[in-house]
Amino acid sequence: MNEEQPTFKVVDRRLFNPDGTPRDLSPEEKEEAERAARAAEVASAAAEVSAAEPAPSSAPPRQEPQRPQTSARPARQPSRGGDPLDDPASFLSLIMSLASNAAASLGMMPHPATGETGVDLQTAKHWIDVLGMLEAKTQGNLDPQEAQMLENLLADLRMQYVSFTQSPTPPPSTFSASEITGGK
Repeated sequence: MNEEQPTFKVVDRRLFNPDGTPRDLSPEEKEEAERAARAAEVASAAAEVSAAEPAPSSAPPRQEPQRPQTSARPARQPSRGGDPLDDPASFLSLIMSLASNAAASLGMMPHPATGETGVDLQTAKHWIDVLGMLEAKTQGNLDPQEAQMLENLLADLRMQYVSFTQSPTPPPSTFSASEITGGK
């Protein structure tokens, strides 16, 4: 049996010292960082060139609408075929889930556990605000279908919320968020 122990070299790659000040890089680290930056530039240039060249294919290329890029992130590829709501990781599924929480809190649909409908304006406002925040944060980065769906959901939920807050009689409340979560 070979009793030789492997040797390991531990290199601290953190950019900051424990006190938060920038760490000075050794000459070897500086060279390595420069090599990595050059390699990344070459790789991105190669990717741009290969993306610009059409792939050989017997079928004509499929035309997809081009959206302007507003950030440095790569464009998402739309799902191929099927309903976007079938994909649990889609943006539409996320906003539908959040909107259903708001709708249940506004009495627009039955409570998932009890099957009863009731109104909890505080919880409804929370979910509407979350959807509004998503609309603001994703502005310009959504597909037209996603943007339209989010806008329509928010309009419906906000109208229902306003109708409850401006009504002379308070809405009937058969459940509250604390009952759902088990809080007191």
